[in-house]
Amino acid sequence: MIGLATWYNNLMRYFLARDAALKWLETPAVYHIQNDELYELDEASFAFFESCTSEKGCASRDSAFLDYSLEEGLISTERSPVPQPKLKKAPAPSLRYLELQITDACNLRCKHCYIEDSHNAELPLDRIRLVLKEFEDMQGLRLLITGGEPLLHSAFNDVNAMLPEFSFRKILFTNGLALPAQDLGGLNVHEIQLSIDGLEKAHDALRGQGTFTRTIDAATRALDAGFDVSISTMVHPENFEDFDGMERLFRSMKIKDWTVDVPCLTGRLKDNADFQVLPEEGGKYLGYGFGGGLHSSGAGFGCGLHLMSVLADGRAAKCTFYADRAVGSVDEGLRTCWQRVRPVPLASLTCDCSYLEACRGGCRFRAELLSGKNGKDLYRCALYGIE
Repeated sequence: MIGLATWYNNLMRYFLARDAALKWLETPAVYHIQNDELYELDEASFAFFESCTSEKGCASRDSAFLDYSLEEGLISTERSPVPQPKLKKAPAPSLRYLELQITDACNLRCKHCYIEDSHNAELPLDRIRLVLKEFEDMQGLRLLITGGEPLLHSAFNDVNAMLPEFSFRKILFTNGLALPAQDLGGLNVHEIQLSIDGLEKAHDALRGQGTFTRTIDAATRALDAGFDVSISTMVHPENFEDFDGMERLFRSMKIKDWTVDVPCLTGRLKDNADFQVLPEEGGKYLGYGFGGGLHSSGAGFGCGLHLMSVLADGRAAKCTFYADRAVGSVDEGLRTCWQRVRPVPLASLTCDCSYLEACRGGCRFRAELLSGKNGKDLYRCALYGIE
């Protein structure tokens, strides 16, 4: 005789949860958008979750599997009002992370910014909608909404209004100064990433007087409103003494991710020598940070395996640093542009140390500036103590 709980589960019908989406990447998967978790599936599990998207829902005699799926928030007894997008196999490698620069306008002039001068370019709404639809069709996971300052887009409210239509995670990159004073809950994003480049004195030296206090306030308000909040920090000579203090502060605030990097010698940083950092000075600070970060790569390949950027003028590039080497325009189609982006095999690099799989060749744009096309990212080398 079967137990009562097992008998009851056999009768229950389940549906794919509101925050879950099936993704057909290199392997089938289900993605929990709110929790930012990707679960790779075998054939039987994929068939089960696919049946959960039907009107009748799904059922299973495997009580342990049902309990796990319920605990992880992948299925629900209530049908989601958001329809599951049609599954189409992603190209290989898959485009999982799209950096969408909706405007290059900004309300700051940070001394390290890779954008030397804004041309007040911005993507029109129809282009944005088309890009988002194509990204969803390509099984995208995370949309990184950037600028400039994305909140300065002339139709940001309309951009924000369309975001719930799409089944991927939305992350707003902002300096925080233009966040609304009230009702942050009206933002249709899952995560807000802010830039904090040191404690007050160091941060303000790079970004402007009073910006630290306003950014911390923005982070606090975003956390209070229920958003995941992540922090990005750039290493510069004014913040060398601040990293332990920043770590204590960010952990106490319950920040989701803290990423630390060294700015590339491009844009305004070329004219601000006081904020430039040599590899032997700045590399060791790359060991700071916590959380999962924003992008993953794949075994045997360098950074950017699953990432592409769309610029405010509609060009597409490997990332925003490669704007002068665009692979095309979104008018040609996102998939067409993506197929022109060439992955970087680790075997093609001059790197040969034992940390290569962990480092993945570092930032390839920075490495090219320092050492040539297949050269080393000397800041990463300094982190690992490689001469």
